[in-house]
Amino acid sequence: MNPGRAGAQGTPAKTSAAATFALVFGVAALLSVLTAILASVGLLLGIIGVILGIFGLKMSRRPGVTGRGVAIGGLVLSALAVLIGLALAAGVSTFLNNEQAVDRLEKRVTDLRDKLND
Repeated sequence: MNPGRAGAQGTPAKTSAAATFALVFGVAALLSVLTAILASVGLLLGIIGVILGIFGLKMSRRPGVTGRGVAIGGLVLSALAVLIGLALAAGVSTFLNNEQAVDRLEKRVTDLRDKLND
């Protein structure tokens, strides 16, 4: 046991709750963003995970509290989810602003609908 990281009464150090939640939110955000359907949910979870990761890093500096690695992991996963979510949002908005692409998609949907009706 590291005496510099133990609590005042010699109790073992505890992992920061914010760091743990940052990791949980980071994993959930990344999985949500990678489904592309839940990208907006993943973006929101990622932002929350980044905030919790920062708090987790700050809390891990306190005596009797650990979790710096957990906080860094949550922060990295959350930041990655935010970046992927923003890239997906930019790609979708670029696609929707392209009239030719929307017209091609609409034509394909109409063709598929006609094939189903035959």
